[in-house]
Order: sequence, then C-alpha cells, then structure tokens
Amino acid sequence: MVNNNKSELNLVPSLGIYTTIAIVVGAVIGSGIFKKPALMASQLGSPELLLLIWVVAGIITLFGALTNAEVAGMLTETGGQYIFFQKMYGELVAYLYGWGIFAVIQTGSIASITYIFAEYTEFFIQFPRFSNEIEKSFSINLPFIGSFFPLHNIGVKLVTIIVITLLTMINYYGVKFGGRVSALFTVMKVLAILTLVYFAFVFSNGSFNHFVIESSSFTNKPEYLLTGFIAVFSGAFWAYDGWNNITYIAGEVKRPQRTIPIALGVGTLIIIAVYLLINLAYMYVLPVELMSKSTLVAADVANQSIGALGAAFVSAAVMISTFGTSNGTIMVSARVYFAMSRRKMFFNAIGNVHPKFKTPANALILQCVWSCVLVLSGTFDILTDMLIFVSWIFYALGAFGVFVLRKKMPDHPRPYKVFGYPYIPAIFVIFASFFVVLTIYEDISSYQSGNSQIVDSLFGLILVAIGLPLYWFYKRRNGKENY
Repeated sequence: MVNNNKSELNLVPSLGIYTTIAIVVGAVIGSGIFKKPALMASQLGSPELLLLIWVVAGIITLFGALTNAEVAGMLTETGGQYIFFQKMYGELVAYLYGWGIFAVIQTGSIASITYIFAEYTEFFIQFPRFSNEIEKSFSINLPFIGSFFPLHNIGVKLVTIIVITLLTMINYYGVKFGGRVSALFTVMKVLAILTLVYFAFVFSNGSFNHFVIESSSFTNKPEYLLTGFIAVFSGAFWAYDGWNNITYIAGEVKRPQRTIPIALGVGTLIIIAVYLLINLAYMYVLPVELMSKSTLVAADVANQSIGALGAAFVSAAVMISTFGTSNGTIMVSARVYFAMSRRKMFFNAIGNVHPKFKTPANALILQCVWSCVLVLSGTFDILTDMLIFVSWIFYALGAFGVFVLRKKMPDHPRPYKVFGYPYIPAIFVIFASFFVVLTIYEDISSYQSGNSQIVDSLFGLILVAIGLPLYWFYKRRNGKENY
C-alpha cells in the first residue's frame, strides 16, 4: 500500500480531448452490442420497433449525457457523480452512491466484462476445468439467491483475475498510460464493428426486406408490447451504460470545463451511430425471426458473410472490445473511492496518491482485490442485474440535480449550460423515473407469477442500504456533519 501526505500530493491533469472522447466511447461499447440484440429481437419481434428502441434509448442517453455535462463542467473534481450528489443532496445520498459503485455496480461490471473476455479467449485456447464432483464439493449458499460454485470454470476465472490484475497495474503506473490503452482499444473495437458491418452488407446474401418482416410470434397487444418494451429497453440501456464514467476522472482531464461536456456529447453520438449501424447489419443478414433464435448473433452474421473465419473474427472483436471496456472501467471507477476517502468517508489509505506515478494506487488495488473476489464467487452477473435499475435511480437523481444546483448555486460559473433547458433534463428525469417504476412493477409481477425467486429491484435496494451502517460509522468517527 502506498503511503504519502495527502495534502502534498494530488492527481495530475494529463488527459486531452481525444483520449477523453475515447474513454467515453470505450466505457460504453463492450460485449452488450454483440449479445443483447438477439435477446431483444426475441422479446419484441418487430424489426421496426427494435430499431426504434435503439434510437430512443440512444436519444435518452444523449439527453442524460448533455444534462450531466452541465454539472461536469461546473464541478471538475475527481470523483464525478459522488461529488455531484454531495453538492446536490448532501453526504448521505453521495455515500450510498459511492458504496453502491464499490460494492457491486462498478466492481461487478469489471468482473462481468473481463469474464466475457476470458470466455471468448477459449475460442483460441482451451482452459482446464475441475470435474463436476470437485466443483460441487466447494459451494457458496447465499440467502434468497442460491448456490454458487467458486471452482466452476476455474480456468476462465483465473484468466479473468489475471487480466483484471494486469489492467490494474497498467493504470497503477499512470493515468496517461491507461488513457492511451483505452484510446487504442476504442479505435480497434470501433474498426472491428465497422468491418463487420462492411462484411455484412457487401459479402452476405442479406435483404433489405428483413427490415419490415416481423416475427411470426410478434403480437401488438398492449399488454405484450408493454412487457416487451420494458425488457428491450433494459437490454438497450445495459448496452448504453457507462456514458457518465468520464466524470469520475475530471480532476485528471485538461481544461475539464470544456473537454468533458464535448467528450460526453460527441462520444454519445458516436456510440449511437455505431449501434445503429451494427443493428442494421444484423437485420440485413438475418430476419428478426432468425435473430431471436440466435445465441451469438454477431457470430452468425459473420459466418454468413465471411464463412468459417466469422466465428474467429467475432471472438477477437469481443475480446478487443471487452479488454478496452474493462480497462476504462478500472481506470475511472477507482477515483470514486479515492474521492470518498479524501472526504474521510472511506478507508484513509484509499485517498493516497502514488508519489511517483500520481495515481490513486491504493484505490486501484482495493478495487482489484474486491473485483477478483466477485469473480471467484461467481455472483457478479446476478448482483449487477439486481443493480441495473438502482443505477437508473441515480441517473434520475443526477439529472434532477441540474434543477437543484441552478437554485442552490445560481451564480456558480457554468462553462456549458444544457441545451434545451428545462425540457431536455425534464424529459430524461421523467423517462428514467418511469423506467424505474415499470422495472419494479415487472419484477413484482414476475415474482408473484412464480417466474422469479426474488424481486431483483428490491434486493438491489437492500444491497445499497447495507452501506447505511458504514455511513453512520464514518459520520460518528469524524464527529461532524459537513465536509
């Protein structure tokens, strides 16, 4: 662990506009766009509605990014949303957000994304496995959730842990180095997706008629459409998630008041364009009926376009994409715990800056250790699913905070003011709130009908609430109410 005098060492602004945009794009485009479209096609069954969902989800995400950009231009300290919530609503909301980020939201994402990287690595290298008997002899039983087997897919898990550790060390040795890695892999993943789009439209036997042919199971009854829309929007928003990660490292961005708003706007537009192109390519090659039955839609499209090399190409593309996304998530997320520690609301050592590399070294190490624990436990996918909707509660609070700060801090300089105020922020807040309410309703309905063993959204709230005793501990230890 790194020790230093916190008052003497601070993080250094070293990231320019190009790297910042690359981090925005790289933090969002991961494995979701290669896997989610097939599931979404089965849930909705209409190509026109499916494309509409991607457009609407993209526009809502853009509205959120533009709204977030106003606050990011005002408050340029490292810590992002944690700092924002502290100014908007006080220490309690900020702490619960930071706790959720550490406990599951970001560490679970790191585990999940990197695990997918390791899974696709098996296309080229087969990893060893224990027998079923040995796997079952070591199990973890969690109340309400079920049993997990730490030794299941142990080879994949060990590779996941190695990659998480490697990427942590890359970012340990400097944010500029980590930023360059993110920029490189962002360019590589976008080029890989555009190459797949090119293959699909030029070399396959696809048809533009696929854009209007509905699945035979498609129904336009309101009750089915409502359920389908909730499920499909969840998938789309998962693929778009991560757009606000750049705010976590605001203190290490050059001219953050200008750079971060531009990066959020430009980066989100790039993501929307890439997502629409790849979905058009999927639909051009496969009618929505076949898309809905595909387990790996990107691989199926590549196989029909370039033959036997298709699976290898897509596996490599997913590896590139997830490696870059994991790197970006590791880089930015540690800054939240760093900011919490600097405000005496987390372990003291986590707020230290490495004297040579000027990075939050201890925060990175702690994040690495906990992410690896989640990998071994095998709980990360379930835990992150439970907290998707919790993330959207914080998104809604963050956007509403623009109204709060305009009232609380009317004279604070705002290098960027959200376009279309108050309508753009209001639309985002209303949509996010509606999405959260519908998700809870759908979870409860699924539980009551016996399709689920637990109400995911409720359990997600419980996981966040676990942070309350820690909050009270730090408040009591520090002996004062405001920082």
